Amino acid sequence: MAEFDVVGVGNAIVDVISIVDEAFIVENHLAKGSMSLIDAERATQLYASMPSGIESSGGSAANTMAGVASFGGRAAYIGKVRDDQLGEVFRHDIRSTGVSYDVPYATDGPPTARCLIQVTPDADRTLNTFLGISSLLSPDDIDPALVASAKLVYCEGYLWDIEIAKQAIRKAMDIGRASGAKTALTLSDSFCVERHRDEWLELIGSRVDIIFANETEICALYECDWDTAADKIAGQVEIACLTRHSSGSVIVTADERFAIGPEPCEQLVDTTGAGDLYAAGFLHGYARGLDLATCGRLGSLAAAEIIGHVGARPAIPLSTLR
Repeated sequence: MAEFDVVGVGNAIVDVISIVDEAFIVENHLAKGSMSLIDAERATQLYASMPSGIESSGGSAANTMAGVASFGGRAAYIGKVRDDQLGEVFRHDIRSTGVSYDVPYATDGPPTARCLIQVTPDADRTLNTFLGISSLLSPDDIDPALVASAKLVYCEGYLWDIEIAKQAIRKAMDIGRASGAKTALTLSDSFCVERHRDEWLELIGSRVDIIFANETEICALYECDWDTAADKIAGQVEIACLTRHSSGSVIVTADERFAIGPEPCEQLVDTTGAGDLYAAGFLHGYARGLDLATCGRLGSLAAAEIIGHVGARPAIPLSTLR
């Protein structure tokens, strides 16, 4: 029996989430609704300008692992932090969610990463990320025994910007496949797709079993319309989980498609983490051997819960959702 349902690999980031008005976006020259990489100086300036908010361990794959744990699943995480205050915040916080996290602190190099997230009244979120030490995850940080103990290995596209981190992802996927695990990749952001399209098409064709992408990302990957992109990805992976905002999602395989309707949400507050938590619900169901339609519904339930409040971590145990 596998020790873990899912092992996630990604950028270990402390999220700072604040509610702002549209004027804040304009005055600080932010690219509304997108994820921008920033340097240490810009991170310091923007952090000082933001109103007080929520600070917690974050990063896309870390949010997904916290969601798996909230469903009652067994999740572990691999990501790199420094031996600084935010590194301690990250370690304590992610462990408090029930996720196993034992990657040693880095003792030199850049500081722990942070993502400054501005949420506007329309519930859209703008992300400004200083990657710090997180982007320097290396193959040496991948614990072979840990990865080999999982049913699923889930890797975050945001991490694919530096060669050493690419090597770490490839190593994790290769270990997982060799041990019989399914490997999953989230495309993370359309800007990531634009930067890495050719490499990702090769990666998807050789190492990936399950893809998570929203409509914009999958269309950007194949540079075509939605229907054509869905047809193309069906021939490349076993399962493609394609989210379509308020229209729900579609689970695509080579032979079937399952349309999953959105779950109701009383009030849309903050879309931060919606895709991450959708992945958590799907992965939890898949690790339990549930059918694909049910896995997709669990994803929709988790996404609906997360967009109803500020922050990318569940406000209630996801295991209570029905």
